[in-house]
Amino acid sequence: MIKQAKYGVILYVCLAIPFVANFLESIMVTHMLIQMPLLIVSGWLMTSYIEERFDYIVKKWNKNGVAGIILVIIITTYWMIPRTMDEALQIPIVELFKFISLPFLVGCPLRLSWKRLSSVWRSFIGLNYISMFAFMAWLYIDSPVQICNNYLEIEQQLLGRGFLLITVAIVLYILQFAFIDQSKPS
Repeated sequence: MIKQAKYGVILYVCLAIPFVANFLESIMVTHMLIQMPLLIVSGWLMTSYIEERFDYIVKKWNKNGVAGIILVIIITTYWMIPRTMDEALQIPIVELFKFISLPFLVGCPLRLSWKRLSSVWRSFIGLNYISMFAFMAWLYIDSPVQICNNYLEIEQQLLGRGFLLITVAIVLYILQFAFIDQSKPS
């Protein structure tokens, strides 16, 4: 588990290098669908260190996983708003908030909460993100105007197609459970 935390720190540091950050933020698709998820993954990996040592504290505030997942939903919803991507490029404090919030307020709580959630909550969260990704796909593809000031209209349509692809992939992943035998072999 300590090895995972090291990989998380290395990934985080690599993403924070100004050249890498500027490159990933220069294209809308890489900003939203590569940099932001990788920041979440870095937090997920770093949490393995916290998880082992401070489990008793986590159990107090996140016993059933709901508190952590609510934080995850709030922060990820915030970062899906087109204006926040613009502000992250224009306002340094918002950029700093991105580099703090995605790993530590999404990645960490997601890892600490997901296994504690009941299957009903997991299904609810999955369906919630399917609808959010579908809405974002529609918003970026069908918008008649440029939504983000820092990106071209063609880039936002490409991002919308990326969200659409993710939505279809999640739906197909869920549907495969209906056609594959889920019983464990004896």
